[in-house]
Formats: sequence, C-alpha cells, structure tokens
Amino acid sequence: MAKVSSEALGNEPIGKLLIKQAVPASIGILVMSLNILVDTIFVGNWIGPTAIAAINVVLPVSFFIAALGMAIGIGGSSIISRALGSNNAVKALKTFGNQITLTILITSIFVIFGLVYINEIVPAFGGKGGIFEPAKVYYRIVLYGVPILALCMMGNTVIRAEGKPKFAMYAMMFPSVGNLLLDVLFIKIFDWGMAGAAWATTISYVLCFLFVLWFFLSKHSELKINFKHFGLDRPIVKEIGALGFVTLTRQAIVSVTYLLMNNILFDLGGETSVTAYAIVGRMLMFALFPIYGITQGFLPIAGFNYGAEKFERVKASIITAIKYAALLATIVFVFLMVFPEFITRLFTQDAKVLIETPPAMRWVFAATPIVAIQLIGSAYFQAVGKAIPALLLTLTRQGFFFIPLIFILPNYFGALGVWMAFPISDVLSTIVTGFFLYREMKVNLDPKIVD
Repeated sequence: MAKVSSEALGNEPIGKLLIKQAVPASIGILVMSLNILVDTIFVGNWIGPTAIAAINVVLPVSFFIAALGMAIGIGGSSIISRALGSNNAVKALKTFGNQITLTILITSIFVIFGLVYINEIVPAFGGKGGIFEPAKVYYRIVLYGVPILALCMMGNTVIRAEGKPKFAMYAMMFPSVGNLLLDVLFIKIFDWGMAGAAWATTISYVLCFLFVLWFFLSKHSELKINFKHFGLDRPIVKEIGALGFVTLTRQAIVSVTYLLMNNILFDLGGETSVTAYAIVGRMLMFALFPIYGITQGFLPIAGFNYGAEKFERVKASIITAIKYAALLATIVFVFLMVFPEFITRLFTQDAKVLIETPPAMRWVFAATPIVAIQLIGSAYFQAVGKAIPALLLTLTRQGFFFIPLIFILPNYFGALGVWMAFPISDVLSTIVTGFFLYREMKVNLDPKIVD
C-alpha cells in the first residue's frame, strides 16, 4: 500500500519532484510566517511595542516545548521515509504510533514544569521591567496549548513523509488564518489585550490539530495505526531519539540564543533593542520561507531514495535543492537590503525602534545568499539517518560560532557587535557544512564508488 502512494518520490524527475514537494511546503510556511508577522503587527499597533518584546520573550520557551513534537516528528519521519522506500509498511506504522505516544508524554511533562516555574522562567528569558507582566500573561495561556501544537508539528512531518505535501500545507494554513481572525476579534473588538493575543494563538493550535487528526483518520493517509502501535518499541524509540535529538538540539540552541540575545540587548539598549530583535526575528521566520520550503520538500525525497539505494537521485536532489534555495535566498537578500525602513514601519511607529531596527536588519541578513548550503547540508544528514554529523552541523552556526561571537564582539563594537555576529556565523557555518557535504557526495554518493 505504501509503495503505491509514495513511489513517485523514487521515480519522478528530481526538479519536478522538488517543486511539487517544495511549493506546498513554502506556501504553508509562508502562511504560517505571515500569521506570525501580521500577529506581531497587530500586537505592536493595537497593544504597543512592549507587547512585541513580551511575545519575543515567550516564544523560545513555547517553541522549544513544541519543538519536542517536531523533533519526534522529523526523527520518526526519517525512519518512515526510508521504511516506505524499502517497502516496510510494518515499521512505518509502528514508528508513527511511537511518535504519538512520545509526543504526548514528553511535552506534557515540560508544560507542567514550565507552569510551575513561570516566575523564574519569564525573567530568565528577558522578561524584565515593563516586559514582565504582559509576557507572563501571554506565556501562561499559550503554554496550555503547546502539547497540541507539538502534536501538530509531529503530524505535519509525517504527512510529508507519506508524500502528501498539499495536506501538510493545509495543516499550516487553517490555523494561521484562524489566528488572524481571532486576533481581530479578541484584541481589536473585545479589547482583551495580551490575553486576547494568547487565546487567539492557543485556539489556532486546536484548529491545526483537528485538521491533522482528520487527515490520519481519512482515506488520504496510508498510516492506519491501531492501539498495538502505540506501545513503545525500544529500537524505534532509540532511532527516533537519535535523529530527533538533532532537531531538538537546534531548537534548544535557538531558545538559548533568544535567552542570551534578550538579556544582552536589554543590558545594551533596554526595551528598544529587545523590540528591534523581536522585529528582526519575525523577518527571519518570514523572509526565508521559500528556503525553508525547499528544505522541507527535500527531506522526504532524500530519505526515500536513500532508503531505496538510489544514490544518484539523492545526489541530484542535493544539488538541485541548493540551486533553487540559493536563487530564492538571493532575491530575499536584495529585498531586505532595500526596504528595511518600510518593513520596520509596518510593526511600529516608535521613533527609537525605527532608528535601531533597519541597520540591524541589514546586518542580520547580510549573508543570506549562502545559507542554502548550510540548511540543505544539515538536512541531508538528518534525512538519511546520519545523526551525529547532522547534530554537529546543526550546532555549527549558533552553538559553535554565533553564541561565542555575541559575547566577544559587543566588547569592541557595542550593540553593533551583536548584529555583526549573524553574518559572520553564517559564513563560517556554511564553509564547514559545505566541506562535509562535498566529502559525503564524493565518498558515499558517487555512482562509481557505489557501483
């Protein structure tokens, strides 16, 4: 059954297949990113610039817990893609059942911990001064829905592993549109302030979950699991953990980065600098959506063909994905270099924020044209089940380079040093990833050696 639906991953031309996989992924990420972007614009204009900073404080905590679901999803989906490629439906079903069990158990534990220590966690992530109270209100409500979000993120990756990118796109679109409509209702009409923004976000997670649940219960999904598949299987859990740990580590580093950035920037420039970072952070999520879409579309193609031992197709998918992503990244780069002032004004009219944010945005996106190599390279190793190189390459940008730089450069350049750390770490991590990816293609994917 699995082979009938997913066989296109191993047969269609790579360029056509990548577009077919990446376009729905890009649209889904675009809509989700627009949701975050417009949500921030609504909050900034209807509540105030401090509210933007408050949400920026909460995001790394809630996203880290939700990323547990994404980690389990991507780790398990790598197994599912390779299982489908080798026509092993039994392993695919068992893996999916284990993903659900793990997501519910682990995220629930973290949410309980996060609620118990709310007064310690919010200030630790930069929720100080006037930011603390609105951040606490938003944090508490959003955290209630995070396990639901984790299940959505896990389910979305499995939908892609089945070769159903359009349904994965819909799963991202419905809650995004719902969140914006609820923002207008709760913030603008009901005047609920931060609580309204939080409830709009939480209810949107429920909308996403309902759609994902419908998909797996419908005729569109091949993965028809039953209760026996929910029982944890040690080898599968171990493999999910090894591969998912890469994604979890990536999100953990992102959360640590938010923590450090919010605190360093608060010390250097107060609430204005934290707000500037929040705006730039939203653009990092939004502007790179086509590159992330290419990466998402690339994962099941590489995983399926590697499982089917079609190594020439794996190599072709890497090269094609990098070309497409690099072209799109260059377009994004030009746009952000030309219009940072206009973009900033969409979020706020605060004079101080308008002065600080545009030059920061230019620095942050200065190396955007080359990020495709880093993203596709680290994604490849994860897709084919090579957890250790995937983990190390994931750590290069923020763990090995960016975090040390944000401690070193401000000593010489002040707040400018924080923004300079972005392109420098991008360049260094791309060089490292490019080296390992090139070696992998020559040693393990060269058809002459494989034959």
